[in-house]
Amino acid sequence: MEIDMRIFLPALLLLLTPLAYAAKAPTFATADGAIRGYDPVAYFTLGDAVEGKAEFSTEWQGATWRFTSADNLARFESDPAAYAPQ
Repeated sequence: MEIDMRIFLPALLLLLTPLAYAAKAPTFATADGAIRGYDPVAYFTLGDAVEGKAEFSTEWQGATWRFTSADNLARFESDPAAYAPQ
């Protein structure tokens, strides 16, 4: 039985494409953490970029997220998708 490469190769690519995306980190992160260590909640509460502190941090989507306070950390943990960059 001979395989028709015109059908096989595109089908193979369709099957493997989700694996290529899954291998990528889902969140932009540097050595400082997600979004370069800035507090994502502060963008909403203060309207400004403020660097987070290591003592107020959590792991989400494969990255470390830092916050300026325990309150901001708790807000993020209650609904991370609401505060994470889209």
